[in-house]
Amino acid sequence: MLPDRVQRLFEPDSHSMQLAGLFDAAGYELYLVGGSVRDALLGRPHDDFDFATNARPDVVKGITGDWADSLFTAGELFGTVSVLKDGHTFEITTFRREVYREESRSPSVEFSDDIETDLSRRDFSVNALAVRLQPGAELPELVDPSGGLADLGSMTLRTPQEPEISFGDDPLRMLRLYRFSASLGFAIHPSAEDAVIEMAGRLAIVSAERIRDEFSKLMVAPAPSASLFGLVESGLAAEFVPELPAMALEQDPHHRHKDVLAHTLAVVDKTPPELVIRLAALFHDVGKPDTREFGAKNQVSFHHHEVVGARMTRQRLRALKYPKQVVESVNQLVYLHMRPHTFKDGWTDKAVRRYVRDAGPLLDDLNLLVRCDVTTRNEKLQRTIQRRIDDLEERIAELREKEELDSLRAPIDGNEVMKYLELAPGPRVGVAMNLLLEHRIDEGPYTPEEAYQLLDAWVEQGAI
Repeated sequence: MLPDRVQRLFEPDSHSMQLAGLFDAAGYELYLVGGSVRDALLGRPHDDFDFATNARPDVVKGITGDWADSLFTAGELFGTVSVLKDGHTFEITTFRREVYREESRSPSVEFSDDIETDLSRRDFSVNALAVRLQPGAELPELVDPSGGLADLGSMTLRTPQEPEISFGDDPLRMLRLYRFSASLGFAIHPSAEDAVIEMAGRLAIVSAERIRDEFSKLMVAPAPSASLFGLVESGLAAEFVPELPAMALEQDPHHRHKDVLAHTLAVVDKTPPELVIRLAALFHDVGKPDTREFGAKNQVSFHHHEVVGARMTRQRLRALKYPKQVVESVNQLVYLHMRPHTFKDGWTDKAVRRYVRDAGPLLDDLNLLVRCDVTTRNEKLQRTIQRRIDDLEERIAELREKEELDSLRAPIDGNEVMKYLELAPGPRVGVAMNLLLEHRIDEGPYTPEEAYQLLDAWVEQGAI
């Protein structure tokens, strides 16, 4: 007997049963499959529904064309037709089997004729569940050839076939294993972990874009630290983000510094589940292994690790094909995350303006990252650092009341500079505008008349 929340999907007037009626009338089978079944059984929200059928894509288009508001066929090559109806998306995929060729980055798809074969090639048993949609049936029929229902009950991630077969068919499933562990809170079956350790190198045939998308889903899971540590322990992280295992610094008994990886994972869990700040938390100390030095009395230091780390972050995120805006935002957060610690004796107006200007729209995320970066067990030190950020935010609020802090600009623009100095567009105009902006940051608001006086003085000094 299926739970009530699942039964509701099969009410006669539901979209699911409307589709089932269309396929049944045409002589084809239709099943609700995969994550939509899993989430329904777990009581998790799931807005998009996945279906499987023995009908080929051309037939699916013919069956659903008049019923749907619109069809999308971008995935038709892989057997998928996306059906849109009343704001909902229904992914309908022909039963299939797919295998990666040894040298290929894309799966080679073959269609099959039965639901059991289709389910057997899915990633994990909890995603290898199907419910037969059959008009007039007294009860929905649950198809569970690999024990996925039992694995849901025990909260275990296991592959339907031998993990070596499953991961060999699609190596990205090794990363999905840790992503689902993070998002569902499920334990990983030992056989799957062992297979990842043996097969981690096979991830190299998967495209950077697919790895990026799966990794991003892992990063915004409620608490990804355990899965991130699993990626390091299994050797999988070394295949696409080698900076992560590099942070697991060996601890010398004479140098009792904190393990950088353990600290990093703690910071990641403390940040909200948003991609940019989570990536910044993951990479904020990535420069420490390359900047580690031992000084007097065996003190450890990581001078300018934020500068080195920002460069490393940019390179890694570009390699993973992240969008430019994500790369630049994460890079800037990594670069600036140590800035508040440099002002232990209070914030001058000049320092506040420069901090706000450099952080730009990332200001709130930056302050939050700095707060989350405090993982020490020393309560006195915790209070000291948090009070420092409180003071900074108070100073920002005070200065906002006095002046236009969030859009720092000179009182005259480039056109006015060119007209006054009789300059054509070129580098000298840029130099002048930069000097005017720096004066605004250093001294606060000033008038256009004062700006022209500054231009005169700088011309006399040869600065422009």
